[in-house]
Amino acid sequence: MKRYWELFVVFFKIGAFTFGGGYAMIPLIRNEVVSKKTWLDDNEFMDMLAIAQSMPGPISLNTALFVGNKRLGFKGSLFSAAGIILPSFIVILFLAIVFTQFKENPYIERIFKGIRPAVVALIAAPLLGLGKSAGVTRKNIWIPAAVAICVWLLHISPIYIVMVCIALGLLHFARIKRTLR
Repeated sequence: MKRYWELFVVFFKIGAFTFGGGYAMIPLIRNEVVSKKTWLDDNEFMDMLAIAQSMPGPISLNTALFVGNKRLGFKGSLFSAAGIILPSFIVILFLAIVFTQFKENPYIERIFKGIRPAVVALIAAPLLGLGKSAGVTRKNIWIPAAVAICVWLLHISPIYIVMVCIALGLLHFARIKRTLR
């Protein structure tokens, strides 16, 4: 039972002390489960992260579910999911109770407008680290840049991009397999 609570505590800390959403949590999750606890190696984490990103739902929750399942099966998933969700639930409940009284206050509106650029930076910084782990270099930076442009400016659905990338990955794997014969 102690191992389940260890999973819960690790993910509760990450959920409680990370601002900026799921992508801001990824480096903390990676640091805990790969570097500190060594529950996964870096390749396993990157594979798991790719699957978590392609699944519906919040990436931090998907990542917690995968880590919990890998570590301790279904019960591990429940404990890690509860750990990552509970802090946000508590904070949102508190904010809903408190800020409904102050939602028209111009000072509160200014505070939230001031927080927005910081949230963008909190999301961008981990993405750079993930890019390095995924093998993005100066030579192939055009790939994530092209994907970002397709989604942002051309309004192409990320679903289509994921499907194209899966097809390209399968073709690449088949080509490698043919050359090995």
